[in-house]
Amino acid sequence: MKVGIVGLPNVGKSTVFNSLTKSGKAESQNYPFTTIDPNLGVAAVPDERLDALAGALDSRRKVPATVDFVDIAGLVRGASRGEGLGNQFLGHVRECDAVAHVVRCFEDENVIHVHGGVDPTGDAETINTELLLADLGTVERRLERTSKAAKSGDAKLRAEAAALEALRDHLSGGDPARTYPGDDTLEETLRSLITAKPVLYVANVDEESVADGNRYSAEVEKLAAREGAEAVRLSARLESEIAELPESEAREYLEMLGVETAGFEGFVRSAYRLLGLLTFFTAGEKESRAWTVREGATARTAAGSIHSDMERGFIAAEVGDWRDIVAAGSWAKAKEEAKVRLEGRDYPVKDGDTMLVRFNV
Repeated sequence: MKVGIVGLPNVGKSTVFNSLTKSGKAESQNYPFTTIDPNLGVAAVPDERLDALAGALDSRRKVPATVDFVDIAGLVRGASRGEGLGNQFLGHVRECDAVAHVVRCFEDENVIHVHGGVDPTGDAETINTELLLADLGTVERRLERTSKAAKSGDAKLRAEAAALEALRDHLSGGDPARTYPGDDTLEETLRSLITAKPVLYVANVDEESVADGNRYSAEVEKLAAREGAEAVRLSARLESEIAELPESEAREYLEMLGVETAGFEGFVRSAYRLLGLLTFFTAGEKESRAWTVREGATARTAAGSIHSDMERGFIAAEVGDWRDIVAAGSWAKAKEEAKVRLEGRDYPVKDGDTMLVRFNV
C-alpha cells in the first residue's frame, strides 16, 4: 500500500518525503525535475495508543505501524501528452494506491515557481487537469477497442461500451473518476485510473503560518472541501529542521511556534486513513506492536498479518480494547476483570483492538 507524493516542480515534495521517511533519499534543489526516478521510503505512524500500551505493560520494544511513500517527480502542463517526461511520471502515480497532492502555499523569491507566482488553486488545477486528461486518454482507448469488439453483437460488450461512454463524459466534464456513480461493469477500468485513487491535499506553508495557516492554505482547504477530500497543513522547511533535532528540542521548537505536534504526524495519520487501513495491537512485556489491516478485515485475516501459520491454524482470538488493557496494566489482569472476550474467525476487527491469537498448526 503506497501513497504517491505529487505536485508541480519546486513545491516541496522531496523535502516533505525526506522529513516523513527520515531517509534523505530524495535530492532537493531549487530547480525543476531535481527528482527523476521515484524514491520509496517508509514512515512510522504516530500512535499514542501504542505508546500507552507499551508503557503500561513495560514492553521492552515498541513497533509502530508504517506507511510507504513514493516521491514522484514534478508534473507540468502537458504531462498527459508527454511533456516533462510526463508519461513516465504518470506511470509512477498509477502504481500507487493513493495520492498526496502537495501545493505550494508560501512566498519565497529564492525558490523558483514554474508558473511565475504562487497560485494554489491554479497549481492544483494544473495537476488535476493533467491527471484527468491522462485518464480520459485511457478510457477513450478502451472505448475504441470495446466498441469495435461490440459490433459482433455481444450484449456484455455493448453494455461495457455504454458504460465507458458515460465514464468518458464524466471525465470530460472535469470530474474525477472517484466520483463516478458507476456499477461493477467498469471495476477493472476504474482500478487503472489515477483520478479514481483517494486524494489528500498537503498545503506547504512557511514556518510562520504553520499554526494558523494563510490565505494560500485557505484556498487549498476550500478546494479539498469541494472535492470531499482531506487537507493537512505543514511547513516542509520546518519539518526538515525538526527532523534533525533531538525530540526534546523539537518539542520546544514547536511550542515556541504554537504548534502541538509536527505537521508530518497529521500527514501520516491522514495518509493511513486515506488507504482505508486500521490498526490492531499485540502487547506484552517483550513487545508492543501495531499491526495494519484493511477496514473490514476479519480476526483470521488479521492473524495472518502477524504470521501465515496463525491464519492457517486459527482457532480463536482473545480481544480487548486498548484502553482496558492500559487501565488493567497487564493482559492477565484485564482477563480477570472480564475486559477480554473470545472472538471467532469472522469477527470484524475494530481500530484499537488488542489481540492474542490462539492457533494450532
